[in-house]
Amino acid sequence: MKRPSDATLGALLGLIGVAVFSLTLPMTRLALQSFNPVTVSLGRSVIAAFVALPILLLTRAPRPNRVQLRGLMVVSLGVIVGFPLFSAIAMQYVDASHGAVLNGVLPLMTAMWAAVLLGERPSRAFWMWAVLGSSLVIGFAAWRGLGGDAGIADAAMLVALVLCGLGYAEGGRLSQQLGGWQTICWALVISFPVLAVAVGISLVVAPPTTIVPVAILGMAYVSFGSMLLGFFAWYSGLALGGVARVGQLQLTQVFMTLGAAALFFGETVPPASWLFAVGVVGCVAAGRRATVTAPRREPATGDHLAATDLLLAGPAVEPEPASGA
Repeated sequence: MKRPSDATLGALLGLIGVAVFSLTLPMTRLALQSFNPVTVSLGRSVIAAFVALPILLLTRAPRPNRVQLRGLMVVSLGVIVGFPLFSAIAMQYVDASHGAVLNGVLPLMTAMWAAVLLGERPSRAFWMWAVLGSSLVIGFAAWRGLGGDAGIADAAMLVALVLCGLGYAEGGRLSQQLGGWQTICWALVISFPVLAVAVGISLVVAPPTTIVPVAILGMAYVSFGSMLLGFFAWYSGLALGGVARVGQLQLTQVFMTLGAAALFFGETVPPASWLFAVGVVGCVAAGRRATVTAPRREPATGDHLAATDLLLAGPAVEPEPASGA
């Protein structure tokens, strides 16, 4: 049997990750019924770290070097602290459907960070389909109408999405060296001491008054699903298929979220919603056929620059060929 290509396998793993992430915002809203936003957003990483550390020890995963540790700190800032915290703040003011629709700009954020930090060079056709797909999602949001205190929520979600795109891009690069599940596990472990203190303080300042079963369910899902299993697949997919290209699969997340809301939460999804879904999937399919020039693959030794180094150093300059060569 012929082995699937890296691009195909990366896309399949990416879709699995997106499917897991599609329930993150609804489950976050459930968890917020008993716990404050800091406890939910940072506590889920603390819980996940208790699983990540034994996995790393049992598998004898190689320890990251100094440069990789800086990259893991960027991953932690983006997907362990930034997105969970600011999205939890947003979920206090609007419903999960609102946040899911705003997630439609995350693929663009991810592609931009991939271009700036990783040297990926998507073609004009890729950017055209990416913008069109994002526009369809934004148009879908306008058609459905966005209720609640949208101003605060939108500002919080914008910060969350910028940081999340950064964490995705750097995590995709580190996954080429450390592996997908190793990257998120190491990021969880190194951020554990600071997060544990923050969560402890949040529980003292704003302890839960009543703990309901659905809140425990929501907390369990965002801890073990969103922070572990989803990233196992997602980072492996980004490493295999390319950050910008696989990142476009996130455009389908809003419709997965709506489908889950209808299936598990009894929400009504108008039939026209699925027409938007077909259009978005078409944009993703077309974008995947567009050219994306990938950077030179990172060596497994981890001898590379972290995102912080690239931001400070600026674009690389190719050396001129020696005369007479």
